[in-house]
Amino acid sequence: MSRPYDLVLALTRSGTTTEVLDVLAALRGRTPTVVVTADPATPVRDLADRLVVLDWADEKSVVQTRFATSALTLLRAHLGLHPADVVARAREALVAPLPEGLLECGQFTFLGRGWSVGLAREAALKMREAALAWTEAYPAMEYRHGPISVSTQGTATWMFGEAPDGLAEQVAGTGALWVAEPGDELLALVRAQRLAVELAERQGLTPDEPRHLTRSVVLREV
Repeated sequence: MSRPYDLVLALTRSGTTTEVLDVLAALRGRTPTVVVTADPATPVRDLADRLVVLDWADEKSVVQTRFATSALTLLRAHLGLHPADVVARAREALVAPLPEGLLECGQFTFLGRGWSVGLAREAALKMREAALAWTEAYPAMEYRHGPISVSTQGTATWMFGEAPDGLAEQVAGTGALWVAEPGDELLALVRAQRLAVELAERQGLTPDEPRHLTRSVVLREV
């Protein structure tokens, strides 16, 4: 890492991922580092300048859901961006029925604007990992510039946050299912996680243990 940074923040549930450890080692003594982890009894403890421990958010599942949303909640609260009613609304997101027709779709595109673009990509990743679903994610303003070509009957387009003018109508015109989440985007991510689990179980898959994946990417020199 040749460019200067005031601080580097690393997120690692396991505390053992090789790429994260390598970056922390390279920055040691040069750039302050803060690590958010669920397991402090790992090599990351000796490499980070400061450690934020979310051990209560650890999970046995290979697929990260609780740690990801917990880390994001922590960061939003630290920045003063955590809505006061989010706890009550989060409980609702865990039990409210998913939008009708989603489970029958065979392709899913997640869209975001600003910070929710990252959430859209996280939702697509969870769907791919847990349910082996065909998923894509884009900034909402890019969708009409090509990706919308895959939209048709039997596909779903899920908007995290406020949609650009006219996009809902244009997607509906393709025959695709349009899902809008105009409220807190983090709650939309939770609902997408639930969809991933339900889709996986419908296919007889174990959403906690996707094929070819492990809880931590540990690289060994050959």
